[in-house]
Amino acid sequence: MSSTRPIRTPSRVRAPERRLPLNAPVRAWAMSEWALLPLRVFLGVTFTYAGLQKLANPNFFDAASPTSIQSQMIASARVSPIHLILSHLVQFARPLGLVIAAGELAIGLGTLFGLWTRVAALGGAILSFTLFLTVSFHASPYFTGADIVFFFAWLPFILAGGGSRLSIDSWIATRAAKMEGAPAPALVAIPFVTVQELCGHFNRGRCSAREGLRCESAVCPVLLGSRAPLVTRVTIDSVDRRALVIGGAAAAMVGAGAALLGGTTAAVGRAIGGAKPALGANQLGARPAAASATPTTTPGPTTTANAALGTLLGPSKDVPVGEAATFTIPSNGDPGIVVQPVKGQFDAYDAVCPHAGCTVGYYAANQTLACPCHGSQFVVATGAVINGPAPHGLTKLNVVEGPDGNLYLK
Repeated sequence: MSSTRPIRTPSRVRAPERRLPLNAPVRAWAMSEWALLPLRVFLGVTFTYAGLQKLANPNFFDAASPTSIQSQMIASARVSPIHLILSHLVQFARPLGLVIAAGELAIGLGTLFGLWTRVAALGGAILSFTLFLTVSFHASPYFTGADIVFFFAWLPFILAGGGSRLSIDSWIATRAAKMEGAPAPALVAIPFVTVQELCGHFNRGRCSAREGLRCESAVCPVLLGSRAPLVTRVTIDSVDRRALVIGGAAAAMVGAGAALLGGTTAAVGRAIGGAKPALGANQLGARPAAASATPTTTPGPTTTANAALGTLLGPSKDVPVGEAATFTIPSNGDPGIVVQPVKGQFDAYDAVCPHAGCTVGYYAANQTLACPCHGSQFVVATGAVINGPAPHGLTKLNVVEGPDGNLYLK
């Protein structure tokens, strides 16, 4: 039959339809753009803020800080299901931190502006799932960990895109179609019976555009457009190519703006706040007792007694409970570290890691001594290895607190 013959309404001729999962309408993935807009704004703002916060915080990249990316990776490595991977990646913590911060910024801006939304959502889902495996895998109940929630929040945008509301992607698609003389790719929700009433291909329950096959909503060329079967598909290659070019240019512009924003944020963060002293960053000046900045005026016996205690390191108050301080070992010039885990107990070690010579630090987050280069961890009380690659523990030093309130290295 010719497609120009009078159309019979569906009320008189009804064609059997192919059922979609959960009875979803055709292209249901594209019909929730208004409902997803608040979630898109929230995810965009959150990830943009997270990226800028990391770039503006100097301690995030400072291996000696308990809030650094190194400290977080070391603390997570012991409990993460991918601990073997994390242990090997600790040596690359700083570049990984930069990649994470830049990635969060790119994902956030892309989502917020609706630019390459599916790509941004895929990146957000991968990052969220990685953080779930790394940080919040053992959160109990599971829903108290934010990362798994973020992972599932990204899935609708991977499936549906960002929609056409407040979206650069939609503007690009409309612009590309206009430049090629094609109609704007606007989406509207419409009952299928209305499509059948208006469609010029519908005739007696058959679709002339599908070579006389039955009219079905699941494969309707009018509703599916470029997703229609090949026999009825209209080529849109030229529109797609132009949209890709415009989208690439827009992404480059936003990327340049993001780089400028991130660099400015990092510079301002360092200029205003500077790097705050990290736990374990206190420096004790190793020096003989006779060279003390506050020499005792008590004659003979007291001075001799202090000298008998060993080499003066500095005031014990410079090592608060739960914190650490570093010093230089006079005998060999190696860095040393002393920790006061409980009041009055001072554990000290040669801070050179026996694996590759890096200097270990004290990480209050998990109360261990750890190497920021390769992830070796040591028990504070004994210096023994918790996990490698260090072949053995740290060299223990004998540090005591004198009656004058100073620490001495014997």
